[in-house]
Amino acid sequence: MKIVLLEQVEKVGSIGEQVEVADGYARNFLIPKRKAVAATPANIKSLNHLIRQNTEREARGRRAAETTAGRIAELHCVIARRAGEQGRLFGAVTNQDIDAALIAQGVEIDRRKILMEEPIKALGSYTIPIRLHPEVVAELRLTVEHGEG
Repeated sequence: MKIVLLEQVEKVGSIGEQVEVADGYARNFLIPKRKAVAATPANIKSLNHLIRQNTEREARGRRAAETTAGRIAELHCVIARRAGEQGRLFGAVTNQDIDAALIAQGVEIDRRKILMEEPIKALGSYTIPIRLHPEVVAELRLTVEHGEG
């Protein structure tokens, strides 16, 4: 099915692009979530107006993400967890724990934006990437130390 994207969709395309996707993907996901519309002449014409509006909104979102990334880069979060003698944690530090540590320091983000391949299961220092915007990734310094947590 030929569609026109209303916003950037990872691995599909960016705003305003006409792309060909599977019918089910378009009907069941992209169109209901208002990420795309069918590529008809009327939709393409109205899309040009939307693109102008989205460009400014995207620029504001990027500036806000860059500001937040600067704040996150200055932070150093410390999470205390119980651990065994070898430095292995009883449990794990997940992106939910990192989100709670960020909120405690006054930075609120969506925890799904914290890019961890797997939970942290050992004591030590880590650099955690946080995707605040498709083009802005912040680096959070995190230390997991022994404690009663």
